[in-house]
Amino acid sequence: MITYNADGVKMPSIKKRETTAWIKAVAGLYGRRVGEIGYMFVGDEKMLEVNREYLGHDYYTDIITFDYDEGDRINGDIVISLDTVRSNAELFGKEYSDELHRVIIHGILHLCGINDKGPGEREQMEAAENQALAMLK
Repeated sequence: MITYNADGVKMPSIKKRETTAWIKAVAGLYGRRVGEIGYMFVGDEKMLEVNREYLGHDYYTDIITFDYDEGDRINGDIVISLDTVRSNAELFGKEYSDELHRVIIHGILHLCGINDKGPGEREQMEAAENQALAMLK
């Protein structure tokens, strides 16, 4: 089950059924099934608070993924800062909705085992994001 909630911001206008089906299809590409996934959309200040409290980081980010996977079933909480998503969309010359979907699937890809911090991993993540985004169109 996938849930979508907002804390301190307006819920983004995403098509929940379509987005849920897309997430399940992407997870399936990696041999994973969707368990309990909770999305929380927040603003920058709430994201900074989460970053400090749970990760000890003192900076803003667009997404934090908490992984509770069990075998082939992905479970997790995904916190997304809509403020940073909007800023990044402007910075990279992308549509807000496209950048939001990229971040939504980025968290799922992390839960499927794709990382983006080590050598060459960022490129792998971007390729996986682009493949997933092509499935949504």
